[in-house]
Amino acid sequence: MKNSSSYTAIAYLFLAPALILMGLFTFWPVGYNAYLAFNDYSIADATATWNNFAHFKYLYEEDLFHSALKNSLLFLLVVPVIQVSALLVAKLVNNKLPAMTFFRAAYYIPVITAISIAGVVWLNVYKYDGILTWFLQSLGLIDEQVNWLGEPKIAIYMVMIFTFWKGIGYYMVLYLAGLQSIPTEVEEAAILDGANAWQRFWKITVPMVKPTILLCTLLSTIAALKSFQEVVVLTRGQADTYTALYYVYAQAFTNFNFGRAAAAGLVVTFFCVLLAVLQFRFFGEKK
Repeated sequence: MKNSSSYTAIAYLFLAPALILMGLFTFWPVGYNAYLAFNDYSIADATATWNNFAHFKYLYEEDLFHSALKNSLLFLLVVPVIQVSALLVAKLVNNKLPAMTFFRAAYYIPVITAISIAGVVWLNVYKYDGILTWFLQSLGLIDEQVNWLGEPKIAIYMVMIFTFWKGIGYYMVLYLAGLQSIPTEVEEAAILDGANAWQRFWKITVPMVKPTILLCTLLSTIAALKSFQEVVVLTRGQADTYTALYYVYAQAFTNFNFGRAAAAGLVVTFFCVLLAVLQFRFFGEKK
């Protein structure tokens, strides 16, 4: 009979392909990014010169990075909205009613739509004489045409609406899986005890999908802090929508300052880890 060490060796053997791929495409890039953050990197001769904390000092003093980081943190406003909405939609489509399969698919279509195509559609929605302007004018809510993506005070929120539309279906599917794992006997017992719909939702549904809430909140928080694609396809960082990850992109591939881009990337990573720890403490199991 094989001992435990043999089983451990076999387990690592099966894990080896995934670990190798993660090492090459995840751990090595992260480690090298951390190394570049403390260096001046020359793309001409591929050499790195140690500069201690010079890049971090520059970021600490630069107003543009402060504004970009503020916009990324502001993007966190979409997290509770999309999570509550996704949970409510999942609760709705979890009912066995006619055409529910269609509604599930309809909510998920934006997730699988290429962001470039979705961006073209929403650019037409947001343009001066687009659908949004026409709709609000027909309701008498506005009198003049509005440059929705050109006004610094509202542009970032317009990008958030696009993010909400693009992502709600993804989190809906995760919540739907969590809801379907709840035993039907639990809700039936609550109904027999006289619990109304709100009591069943708050006392049964929410506690039993708490692990899913943690997962979805964590994923959406990281996605919000890493907002980049939405900015590229809609505004290209203009009108006060310059986010931290767009700053990283601009420093690396426009200014070719890879060291500063790596340092900015580490700052974004720090905030991602910090918020993840706080969420685990809040939503995690209390011991």
